[in-house]
Amino acid sequence: MATLANDSTFRALRNFTNASLAGTGPVTMISPGKKQRTIIDAKNMQSTEGKIVRFEGDPATNDPAVDEAYDGLGITYDFFWNIFERHSIDDEGMPLQGIVHFGKEYNNAFWDGQKMTFGDGDDDLFKRFTISLDVIGHELAHGVTEDEAGLVYFNQAGALNESMSDVFGSMVKQFKLNQTSDKADWLIGAELLSEKINGKALRSMSDPGSAYDDPVLGKDPQPKHMNDFVNTFEDNGGVHINSGIPNRAFYLAATNIGGFAWERAGKIWYETLKDARLRANTGFKRFANLTVYNAIRLFGQGSVEEQAVQNAWNEVGITTSIKEPLQYAH
Repeated sequence: MATLANDSTFRALRNFTNASLAGTGPVTMISPGKKQRTIIDAKNMQSTEGKIVRFEGDPATNDPAVDEAYDGLGITYDFFWNIFERHSIDDEGMPLQGIVHFGKEYNNAFWDGQKMTFGDGDDDLFKRFTISLDVIGHELAHGVTEDEAGLVYFNQAGALNESMSDVFGSMVKQFKLNQTSDKADWLIGAELLSEKINGKALRSMSDPGSAYDDPVLGKDPQPKHMNDFVNTFEDNGGVHINSGIPNRAFYLAATNIGGFAWERAGKIWYETLKDARLRANTGFKRFANLTVYNAIRLFGQGSVEEQAVQNAWNEVGITTSIKEPLQYAH
């Protein structure tokens, strides 16, 4: 309950901060392809102030949380640079800052619009949050979404915001492991749950609703089809719940296309995120239509990619039409 109370504050802050890093430690102009990471130890205080314990180029420490945060920030940067030629979160070389050992037994990690913050978990529900690379990629991807689309964190637009982070977070892990889409586990936070919890991850992109079923956490509430869409005012209108629907659509598109997820399906989703017609309050239908439009733009009408994207959305209960996005073509 304490974690949930804090999270509402931190997620609200994310809406009011821009993607520029407040200077803590040395910050220099960074050339494209070069990263700058700073890791700060909060020493179990709920503070983003603390001692810099590792800076770019420093050797590994004896603290797993410090080194996992450092490595996770670096792998996420490498993914966006090598795959999409994106120079950090804002595509302008934003330095990456991580805060570890935040709070006491804090059961979450978050991006606040400027930096990454990681709790240590309580070892009853969750392990330390630096242990999961796709969670790090997920949180940093919120910054990419803010920078490109500004999807509001409510209802379907908020669920798309969460889904985009799962999509990129999963691809970051697949990139690190050099996995093709058919070899990936498509789980988010598979390393996080303690041995006391009956579950395999926070979320499953391939089979939403199957990640956990536990007396404490309850049953995974994610739907995987629009027939089961959850109408609620909780969770900002179900942003973490209904994200299962677009998550499964991406999984289906990526696996049906084949190869590495980022080569084609990921490129379509990334180009859709950057599409000027993606409004802040975009819902599932409009987003789906834009992915079809971008599949055609990138790979051609009638292509395997276009058909895979259309079929993926159809399978989760969203019928796509190219007419809608073409109305807004420049």
